Amino acid sequence: MKLLEKDFALNQRGTVKIIAEEPDDVWLLYNLITIGDVVTADTTRKVHLESNKNTASRVKLNLHLKVTCRDFHKDSSTLRVHGRNLESNQHVAAGSFHTLTLEINKPFDLQKKLWGPNAVETLADATENNNNSSSSDANLAVVVIQQHQAEIHLLGKGVTNCCSKIEASSRSHSHKKSSSSSNVFFRDVFAAFVKHVDFKVVRSVVIAGDNDDNASLSPATFRRFLLSEAKKLRMRCIEENKSRIVVVGSKCNNKGNCDFDLREVLNDMAVMNLIKDSNLGLEIRTFKELWDMVCNNSDRVCYGPKHVESAHEMKAIETLLISDDLYKNEEIETRKKYVSLVKSVKEGGGKALVYSSMHVSTPQLAQLTGVAAILRFPLPGLQDMDDE
Repeated sequence: MKLLEKDFALNQRGTVKIIAEEPDDVWLLYNLITIGDVVTADTTRKVHLESNKNTASRVKLNLHLKVTCRDFHKDSSTLRVHGRNLESNQHVAAGSFHTLTLEINKPFDLQKKLWGPNAVETLADATENNNNSSSSDANLAVVVIQQHQAEIHLLGKGVTNCCSKIEASSRSHSHKKSSSSSNVFFRDVFAAFVKHVDFKVVRSVVIAGDNDDNASLSPATFRRFLLSEAKKLRMRCIEENKSRIVVVGSKCNNKGNCDFDLREVLNDMAVMNLIKDSNLGLEIRTFKELWDMVCNNSDRVCYGPKHVESAHEMKAIETLLISDDLYKNEEIETRKKYVSLVKSVKEGGGKALVYSSMHVSTPQLAQLTGVAAILRFPLPGLQDMDDE
């Protein structure tokens, strides 16, 4: 969602002009707009011309509706806002009831008598998530160097995006130990790196792969090539940030094949130190804490809808972890249920983290039904309950 204009302060009256850019933005609007708000938007109405009562034409109007109810339609990704018109014009009388349809790429004004903390947070989350693409929201770039290919991953708040895959040429395959053939491959990786990694946004870069420094395609060798090329081309953005480019080795089997595991790389101590202050670091660190407790201290965690809801009723949730599949579920009632849970946990002083379907930790969270919680105090009795 894009915030076009803003004129309000916390706990005061004010107005914003916003526009939905994606289907899920319309759902966010459903949660942002409440009864009593004023929505102003352009619409069209069929009117009869005074000169010919039998002829009707559509005219463009600007309506100011004080909201009495709103309906979300998931199939069309639209929000129908019903309310009383506040300002009369030549076609619509003040006080009459009308409906505005809010949809993607249709700007409108939203006025509230009071912009409370929940509304401000909802607006901030919505505009932050959608004003930034995955590349511009990336905290970390991971370059994977393998025998015949390389990948560049961008990781940001809740998102893991593989933005580039580079295949080694057949020439490189047939001359693996040739320095010149390695350079051909590395130049292709270098070009992709320059295209996708912006040090104005990306905080750190990890180069992962076979940790054998003698290997022609090792991550350490590529790091040296990267810095050398940057120096030749006078690319100060890379040279000045070389301390933020680290190498992490991955495990290889007896046949020399390396199995790349992004979770393993992110759990490396050097990498965790790089991202410890970022949202990504918080999400990974929190899930690791949850997983360790599941294995070693199960009374301090719970997972599954019934267990989590019971823990919340006892005000026991310290941190809620929930997958996007539940939080943005296509079933409206399911979505309402989990949006309400997240909001209630936060209002009770707890924290809530929503894990995107593209997040590196989401597959493991899915094994725990997609919703889990770290508890403030042990609840051993929860383990005896049958979950849904």
